[in-house]
Amino acid sequence: MAIHKSAIKRARQNKKQRERNVSIKSKIKTSVKKVLAAIGSKDSQEAKSTLIKVISHINKGASKGVVCKNTASRKISRLAKKVNLMVQN
Repeated sequence: MAIHKSAIKRARQNKKQRERNVSIKSKIKTSVKKVLAAIGSKDSQEAKSTLIKVISHINKGASKGVVCKNTASRKISRLAKKVNLMVQN
C-alpha cells in the first residue's frame, strides 16, 4: 500500500483511469460486434447506423488515449470497408 501522499493520490488516479479505460474499451468491443453481426445478417441499414456509433466510440477512445490513434483509424477503416462491400452487393 502507498505511504506517501503523492503515491496515494497516484493510486487513486490510476484506479479512476483504469475504470474509464475498461469502460471505453468494452463499449468499443460491443459496438464492433454489433456491426459484424449486422453484416453477417445482411442488414445494411443496421450496419450503417451502428457503424456511425462505432466510429464515435473509437474516436472517443483515441482522443482520451485509451487506444492508439493508428489503431483507431485502422479499426474504423476495416469496418467501413466491410460495410461498404456489403452495401454494394
